[in-house]
Amino acid sequence: MLACRAVPLVISESPLFQLTLMRFRMFFREPSAVFWSFGFPLVLSFVLGLAFRSRPADPVYAAVEQGEGAAALVKSLTARPGVHVELLDAGAARAALRSGKVALVIVPGATRTYRFDPARPDSRLARLVVDDLLQRADGRQDPTRVTDAHFSEPGGRYIDFLIPGLIGMNIMSSGMWGVGYVIVELRTRKLLKRMVATPMKRWHFLVSFILLRMAFLVLELPLLLGFARFVFGVTVHGPLFLVALLAALGSFAFAGIGILVASRTENTQTVGGLINLVTLPMFMGSGVFFSNARFPDAMQPVIRALPLTTLIDALRAVMNEGAGVSRAALPALLLALWGTVTTLVALYRFRWQ
Repeated sequence: MLACRAVPLVISESPLFQLTLMRFRMFFREPSAVFWSFGFPLVLSFVLGLAFRSRPADPVYAAVEQGEGAAALVKSLTARPGVHVELLDAGAARAALRSGKVALVIVPGATRTYRFDPARPDSRLARLVVDDLLQRADGRQDPTRVTDAHFSEPGGRYIDFLIPGLIGMNIMSSGMWGVGYVIVELRTRKLLKRMVATPMKRWHFLVSFILLRMAFLVLELPLLLGFARFVFGVTVHGPLFLVALLAALGSFAFAGIGILVASRTENTQTVGGLINLVTLPMFMGSGVFFSNARFPDAMQPVIRALPLTTLIDALRAVMNEGAGVSRAALPALLLALWGTVTTLVALYRFRWQ
């Protein structure tokens, strides 16, 4: 009985526990830190979710140049939904196309002319839609009958794509700025120098940062997932424990990278540059806001090796595709390896001053 009571007492008096508790209290005394960790991801997901929300297809904007037969073309096009058309003289039609007010200009005549910019995707689409409508109005019959079956894939909306990216981005930013920058700031203010005289060991000090970042996931992850579910109907199709495990391992990996960056950096200006040097390539290449498949094939091996790519791809596989343990095992192992190696190297390289 005495031994059972002594265990909590020993834990509460350990340097690691006290350091983690101190950092937890210090964090919530900084309103700006609380906002960037909890508020900013919610604001960003809300704004981007509204901008790219599911909605009907955009209409096609076209102009018919005045001339013989122009009125008939306008009548044929306005009879179908999804096409906005106006009758303009030649000069006004060219100006509307040049300024982007319309995507296509139809010039009537014995040979119908479509004037458009082939480099603009909306112009190419307008050309196909308008030509199909006019050819059908002229009596064209398709040799094969077809029917449209509309299909919506679960997890296929942009907001479904975005939320795992925001989770990964937040974990990376918290690990780099909330760990690396804070350590260097303490060193700059000569506070690390004073800790050398305490009975605290070096690994106590550094691991407390890792434990703190992982503890914040208990608040951050349910908050963001709950917000996405309530506001945008985002559903996690795979096991929730896998999402939590991947997020925890991602937090471990980026906290280790943050400690490594800060292990011998002497001032906040230098660490700010180093953090940007590490995070900006991942912001751009790891698929936070758009698919990393857009980059050339030659860059894909480098992109795939980035820890943020591993984290985000694994989160999307579990959340949007319902992937299970077998598919998440390798990304989890890679993130654990990133965290273990960077933390051990950081412990070896770390200097108090």
